[in-house]
Amino acid sequence: MSFDAIDAAWWSILFILIGGWLATDIWRWLGVLLGNRINEESQALVLVRAIATALVAGVIAKLVVFPSGSLAETHWALRVGALAFGFLAFQLAKQNVMVGVVSGALALFAAIAVF
Repeated sequence: MSFDAIDAAWWSILFILIGGWLATDIWRWLGVLLGNRINEESQALVLVRAIATALVAGVIAKLVVFPSGSLAETHWALRVGALAFGFLAFQLAKQNVMVGVVSGALALFAAIAVF
């Protein structure tokens, strides 16, 4: 069976949902099953956490330095300022990620609206 096997509007959505579920759900279940057995202070988990943090930082840096789409139309100073504001809010909120993300996004939206 292939993507073009069925000529119905709902087929492409179902195909993507099933493919996405098969690709990710098994790793979620393995994480749940094996997560109880992993020591949070182990060197392996510290390494995994460091790599995940570095990947997120890389994606954020790419969005700020080399944006695409509508974000590319904004001035770099607005993007850097919103990033700094979000980081400051994150630190002031005792490292609450949601506060940092929402504050940075609102700062960017407000700066775009003003300028």
